[in-house]
Formats: sequence, structure tokens, C-alpha cells
Amino acid sequence: MSTEATSRGARSTTPPLDAGSPHSPVSPSSLRLPPCRQRDRSPSPMRGYLIPSPLPTRRTRTCSAAARAAEGPSFTGVCKCFSRSKGHGFITPAEGGADIFVHISDIDGEYVPVEGDEVNYKICSIPPKHEKIQAVDVTITHLAPGTKHETWSGAVVDP
Repeated sequence: MSTEATSRGARSTTPPLDAGSPHSPVSPSSLRLPPCRQRDRSPSPMRGYLIPSPLPTRRTRTCSAAARAAEGPSFTGVCKCFSRSKGHGFITPAEGGADIFVHISDIDGEYVPVEGDEVNYKICSIPPKHEKIQAVDVTITHLAPGTKHETWSGAVVDP
């Protein structure tokens, strides 16, 4: 159809569909797939083998593990790295040794840790084998000098 015919008010040759027609839905809730596409999906064969994340967060950690961590000694260290987008980082212990994993849910306080921050923490073993440890109840004791810090709400603070 030309633009000239459209501008004069020419109508389409396709008749309008009425509201009772199966091809013109009245509301989005009335939309349905054709019968040939509706089928029951069988559950994944791997469903029974899926295991939860091996890192228990504060919300899923058992009371006994949280109590053991709270009763344990407190350690000091320096934040080696922390990624807010990934939700985890590592702490270098002041006493030396391997770096310790820290999860975002175990950090207390209003600041996101950055490299060089001094922290206090307690440790908790990581199930299921309890061979590794992670830092819990992490609090920043001294902010790294000369670095910008971000609060959990997103405000940037220059100490």
C-alpha cells in the first residue's frame, strides 16, 4: 500500500477480529501456548544429585557452628582483596600462614573492605569435610589510609 493511500484513510483488507475469537486475546492472562507445545517436562535426571553450596552463610550455618565460632579466639589480619560483586575475598592473617576466605554475609560494619584494611575475625570450618576454614564475624578495625571506602548503601567515603 502506498503512503498516499494510507494518508487518505484507506483501510486494510484484513477484517478485524472480534473479542470472542481465539486469535485475539482479551488479556495477557488468557494467552496460552498451542496444545502441541504444552507438555509435561520430566524432572532433570541430576535433580537428586545436586548439592547445596559448600559455603554456609550466616543464615544457613547451624547454631552449633555459630556458637563454636563465637566461643573461639579472635584473630587479626589484613584484607588482601575483596570483590563486592562476587561477594567474597581473602584475609592475610597477621600471624602468617595461608590466606583465609571471607564471605560477604560474614562482614559486620558499614564499610565494604578494601585492600589494606585491618580486620578482626573469628574462624569457622567449612563443611562438608571441615578441612578448610573461613573468616566469620569480620569487623574492620582500621581503614587503609589514603583509600576511598564504600558503604554498603553505595556512598563513597574518603577518610
